[in-house]
Amino acid sequence: MLIMGPPGAGKGTQAELLAKRLGIPAISTGDIFRANISAGTPLGVEVKRYLDAGEYVPDSITNEMVRGRLAEPDAADGFLLDGYPRTLAQVEFLDGVLAESGTQLDRVIELTVDVDEVVQRLHKRAMEAGRSDDSEEVIRRRQEVYLEETAPLIAVYSERGLVAKVDGMGTVDEVAARVADAVSEPFQR
Repeated sequence: MLIMGPPGAGKGTQAELLAKRLGIPAISTGDIFRANISAGTPLGVEVKRYLDAGEYVPDSITNEMVRGRLAEPDAADGFLLDGYPRTLAQVEFLDGVLAESGTQLDRVIELTVDVDEVVQRLHKRAMEAGRSDDSEEVIRRRQEVYLEETAPLIAVYSERGLVAKVDGMGTVDEVAARVADAVSEPFQR
């Protein structure tokens, strides 16, 4: 499965809750990026440069990281990707990786939120965690990049009959209940 939505929509929180409920790993490219940044690895230095500018990390870096993660034993019986894919090229790459392993996506959860709510959430997170990548200018740029590059993926997955739109507004528990309902609903391929 995938969970999608603009930065700050609550994907990470909902991914963790859903993954725990289903007994599968939540795989977040953002968490992997931040771990590398904190450790000061060469990859982390390069990733930080992109994140601080409000840009996405290049596919060449992200794709191979995801391929490696999906090959780990805990993802053999299922996984929930959070923050990937973000471009049409990444969709094609993921399709290839899944085809190689004889698997396919079952569902794409799209969290929808109000832009002002997203800005509020990210400012709160920045204050709590001291994240340098969450200035208002960078938040607004991320929203623009999301609309330009990531939103078209919803159309691709909608054509495949995989998308379940979920209102991301409300408490964590309210949204989690809506996500659980969306995952358990029958859908057509």
